[in-house]
Amino acid sequence: MASSNNAPLLGRCGGFVAQHPQDAFHLPARRTSVPEARRRVQTLLAEWGAAQQVRDDVELVVSELFTNAVRHTGSEKVGCEIALIGAHIRIEITDEGDPGGSAPQVQPGSPDQECGRGLFLVGALSDGWGSRPADSGRGRVVWADLPYSSAPAH
Repeated sequence: MASSNNAPLLGRCGGFVAQHPQDAFHLPARRTSVPEARRRVQTLLAEWGAAQQVRDDVELVVSELFTNAVRHTGSEKVGCEIALIGAHIRIEITDEGDPGGSAPQVQPGSPDQECGRGLFLVGALSDGWGSRPADSGRGRVVWADLPYSSAPAH
């Protein structure tokens, strides 16, 4: 999947008029790709005029979901799609793991524990999240919807 960084500026994506700003990219399923995913999302949301708190929350959710895909699946690459839909930012992280495997779940325990708190944070920051099998039939999509607000005008 090629990056579509120009879609919000041009209002086009794949030859048709986009209904909302969106972007998508794939990165290798390596720990070192997580900071790159965060940087891409932070830059994109700044271009879209998102408020700093929105950018920070989306960056954290992308980081947690991307890290889970790298750590817990046998993927070679991980995809990230992000779209502004009405008053929400939709994040979708796609892995290449076994779609018949268990769906991600918040782990029991304390939110203070370092391991296992990622989905707890995703749930706390989002208006909703879940997972489904990837459209390709291989892998899983974990999605989250976060509230969107624009940065104050200067």
